[in-house]
Amino acid sequence: MKKKPLAAIREGRELTPREKLWLIVSLSVPSILAMLSATVMFFIDASMVGHLGAKASASIGLVEATGWLMGGLGMAASMGFAVQVAHAIGANDLKRARRVMRQSLVSCLLWSIFISIISLAISRPLPYWLGGSEEIAHDATLYFAFIGVFGIFYQMEGLAGSMLKSSGNMKIPSILNIAMCVMDVIFNYLFIYVCNMGVLGAALGTGTAELITAVLMLYFLLWRSDLLAIFAHGKERRPKGWYQFWPSLDVVRNAFHIGGPMGLQHLLMGSAQIVTTVIVAPLGTVAIAAHSLAITVESLCYMPGFGLAEAATTLVGQSFGAGRRLLCQSFARMSAYSGIVVMTLMGVLMWVFAPELMTIMTPVDEIIALGTDCLRIEAFAEPMFAAAIVCNGIFVGAGDTLRPTMMSLFSMWGVRLTLAALLATTYGLTGVWMAMAIELCFRGIIFLARLYHGGWMKKLGER
Repeated sequence: MKKKPLAAIREGRELTPREKLWLIVSLSVPSILAMLSATVMFFIDASMVGHLGAKASASIGLVEATGWLMGGLGMAASMGFAVQVAHAIGANDLKRARRVMRQSLVSCLLWSIFISIISLAISRPLPYWLGGSEEIAHDATLYFAFIGVFGIFYQMEGLAGSMLKSSGNMKIPSILNIAMCVMDVIFNYLFIYVCNMGVLGAALGTGTAELITAVLMLYFLLWRSDLLAIFAHGKERRPKGWYQFWPSLDVVRNAFHIGGPMGLQHLLMGSAQIVTTVIVAPLGTVAIAAHSLAITVESLCYMPGFGLAEAATTLVGQSFGAGRRLLCQSFARMSAYSGIVVMTLMGVLMWVFAPELMTIMTPVDEIIALGTDCLRIEAFAEPMFAAAIVCNGIFVGAGDTLRPTMMSLFSMWGVRLTLAALLATTYGLTGVWMAMAIELCFRGIIFLARLYHGGWMKKLGER
């Protein structure tokens, strides 16, 4: 194709169904490969820790959900600015896109420092708040504290990657994320085994990989990006003073309107994950370890969904910015269908190979058996989980975050946690996973209903 289909969005040209599908595939495949590689590498990391024993796995598993919560708050801030950039590029207003990008750097850096301070402050009592025992509390505290400090690098890496993806550049962030995963495994091996640092080594290895990747990601954004670079494309793009990086009210207000609901969603969804951990913790060390490792295995299934969601965010975001309602709707539905098909296949594979995947994670037979049961329950929820993931990416691209956030929170707190608390008393950890599967199916159904209702496009005209 001589003309780039992505440029056609902001140029107002029509796209054939083949071009639309090609855009979805070409933008999602790099992200899917990066996320799958991240999952495989995290898989290896968890296996490294798992072979240190059930206590080591449990110490990380205990605070893992809280770490996700903190990371989710950082991601919400990044997306609040990245969606604005996608809309500006779709409207062919590249000057505004670069203005928003500059201000996001300072805003997100300050936000990440605040999150790191909070993480350090709560790291010592956190394991006890979550119901952890004395035997795993020390390692859990060290792991969470160091991951919290390194969260600054995670924030800046994620922000730069989101900006590049919003401009349609999926390749560079994906390559760098794959490289980060490789470095993560190498550094973890060195710190865990060569330096004999155990659980702390896992945190140091991950943090070192994030630092290197953040530097590289910012380089490609600020010096090499065709649309967003400000230091290597002529004097007209270079900021006239450092004051141009300082956040302005209009940009921050828009970022808050988009990212605020997402931040609330991550806060309350992350809190729900923590409550789930509290429900699981009394079931014992084996249950905590099986729960944590099974979640890692399951991520092999849902990472393709997140890759498609990222592509949908970019395509819907630029179509939205260009004011092209029908194109927006077409990208949304094609992305959702693709996600359901891919994750249904992944769910089948997870059901079949669950025992083998758990065996990779740990040599403990009780953990393998319990984790296998949980994974086979969750496999049935993967199609609707895909619908929820991809639809959320679609809504984010349109800047429609408040209503989906409320829907997610109702689903998590009203369905999952209620059922988990009831079923755990009778069925143990498998009861918790039954609750998860039921809730994911419910969430997928209500998200599909919103997708077809079209309320997320209400700000667009009839173009």
